[in-house]
Amino acid sequence: MGTGTAGTAEGGGRERPIVIVGASLGGAKAAEALRAAGHQGGIVLIGEEHERPYERPPLSKGYLLGTTPREKIYVHPPQWYGENDITLRLGTSVVAIDPAGHTVTLADDGQVAYAKLLLTTGSVPRRLPVPGEEQDGVLYLRRAEDSERIKAVLRPGARIAVIGAGWIGLEVAAAARAAGAEVTVLEAAELPLLRVLGREVAQVFADLHRDHGVDLRFGVQVTELTGTGGTVSGVRLGDGTTVAADAVVVGIGISPATGLAAAAGLEVDNGVKTDQHLRTSDPDVYAAGDAANAFHPLFGKHIRVEHWANAVNQPQTAARAMLGQPDAVYDRVPYFFSDQYDLGMEYVGYVEPGGYDRVVFRGDPATREFIALWLADGRVLAGMNVNVWDVTDPIRELIVSKRVVAADRLADPNVPFGDA
Repeated sequence: MGTGTAGTAEGGGRERPIVIVGASLGGAKAAEALRAAGHQGGIVLIGEEHERPYERPPLSKGYLLGTTPREKIYVHPPQWYGENDITLRLGTSVVAIDPAGHTVTLADDGQVAYAKLLLTTGSVPRRLPVPGEEQDGVLYLRRAEDSERIKAVLRPGARIAVIGAGWIGLEVAAAARAAGAEVTVLEAAELPLLRVLGREVAQVFADLHRDHGVDLRFGVQVTELTGTGGTVSGVRLGDGTTVAADAVVVGIGISPATGLAAAAGLEVDNGVKTDQHLRTSDPDVYAAGDAANAFHPLFGKHIRVEHWANAVNQPQTAARAMLGQPDAVYDRVPYFFSDQYDLGMEYVGYVEPGGYDRVVFRGDPATREFIALWLADGRVLAGMNVNVWDVTDPIRELIVSKRVVAADRLADPNVPFGDA
C-alpha cells in the first residue's frame, strides 16, 4: 500500500496533494478516477477504519447471507494502492479541517496539507433513544465487523427482533429467516418502506415477509430494551407488551457525517451542501456520497441519496471537477437495488414522500414480477422493476425526458416504454 510522505505542506519542492477524507467506496473510487483522469500529483486517502475500502451493500446481502466471501467486498486488491501511488492511511481519524490553511488535522495532532479536499465521510446509524440501548446484543449495521456480529447471532431458532422496516431492516430480516431464525420486525409506520415507496408498493414487501414467516408489527412504539446482566433479552413496546429477543438489530436510518464540515464553517443542511460540480461552499473542498446534499440539475434542487450508485459515480464527477474540468456535472438519475428472498428489484428515479399522484403497474404486483412507475402530472418520476430485468435504461430515459405519458399505454406490457 502507498506510504508516501504527504504530510508535508508547501516547501520542500513538493506540491500539495489531493486529500480524500473517508477511505470508503466513494473515497477509493475518487482516487481511481483521479488517476484515470491523468492526475500525476499526490493523493492521500484517509480512513478511520483499519480495513481498506470496501463496498457496503454486501454487508446486508451476500456477505451477511454467507454467499459472498470476504475478499469480494473490497473495492481494490491491497497492492492497487501502491501500484497507483495512493497514500492510504488507515486507522486514522481526521478531527479538524482548516480551509484557510488548507490542512486537515489528525487525531494524533499530525497535519496533512491539501491542494483540494474531498469529503467522502459517509453516514452513521441513528441510535435508538430508549433505555437499554447500550446492552450487549443490541446491534447496528454499518461496517464489516457489524455484519459479522449480526451473522454470528443468525442461527436456527434464535429470536431476532429487527427495529425498523427500511431497506436494511428488511434485508437483515430476510438473511435471518434464511438462517432459520425466528424474526419479528417492529415498525412505527403502517407498512414497510412507506415513505420511500408509498402504500401501493410497500404492501408488496409486507406480503413478501409475512409469506416467509416474519412476524411484522406495524404502528408500534419501542419504549425500552429489556435485559439481564447487561445483555438484551427483549423489546418493550408502548402498549406494555414485550417481544422476547436473543438479539436486537436496529435499523432506523442513518445521518450524514457532517461534523467535520460544519466545524470548518462549510454550509451544511441535511448533508454537506454542494453545487452540481460537487463543490462545497469552499471552492477547494468537495463532497460526495452519503454525506453530500448536491444540487441536481435534472430536479432543480438539492438532493441527498444514500445509495451505492452515488458512492460509485459521484466521485468521478468530483475528481474531474477538482482537476479543473468545467463540464464535470453530476446529473445521473438516482439508482438502487435490493435482494430479499427470491425477490430482486431495481429502482431508478427520485420521488419525495407524497410527491406523486399515481402509481402505474405493468404486471401484477401479487405475482412479484412487475414494474411500478410513480407519476406526477402525467410524467414519470421513478420506476421499480421487480423480478423483471433490463428495463432500467428505458425507464431512466422516460424520467429524463420529462414528457407526458399515457398511463394506459404505460401499463401495457406490449407497448414499448418509448411509445407510451
